[in-house]
Amino acid sequence: MNLIPQHTEVLVSSLTANEVVRRLDAVTKNVSYLQVEDFQVQKIFNGKVKEDTFHLSLSVDSGDTFLPLIHGNIDHTRAGCILFIKYTLFPGSIFFLYFWLVVTFLIGLFFLILEKNWTFALLSYGAGVGNLAFAWAHFNRKVKKSQYIFREMLSLQSTD
Repeated sequence: MNLIPQHTEVLVSSLTANEVVRRLDAVTKNVSYLQVEDFQVQKIFNGKVKEDTFHLSLSVDSGDTFLPLIHGNIDHTRAGCILFIKYTLFPGSIFFLYFWLVVTFLIGLFFLILEKNWTFALLSYGAGVGNLAFAWAHFNRKVKKSQYIFREMLSLQSTD
């Protein structure tokens, strides 16, 4: 079992891989942190879309700690394509989640070993577990939202 929230799924589409890439590219703003941003352009996703892979996240106006980063691989088939998708937290969120897990564990050890205070040790461990449960719950909620938008984008009728 993985401590850090993540989710994987496989989608089978009757669309060709090129059509999926075209649709992803149409709704994705290519993010480059070294260039001046054009804030007038609003897209559904931020990220990078390549021929067989993509890395996306939903576009948001304010920071969201539990927003999933969507990693995807596209495999070509005769009848369409298969998308292998993995939802993970952003690296900064993973760092802080691990950081607070370690801090609450060490505080719990301090109270358990040095102070012999079972109550505070259990409270510390409870805070760590509660933080992890909170992260999983909110991450799963954000994954469902991202999945819905991603699947809606794939089911759109072509306007060409």
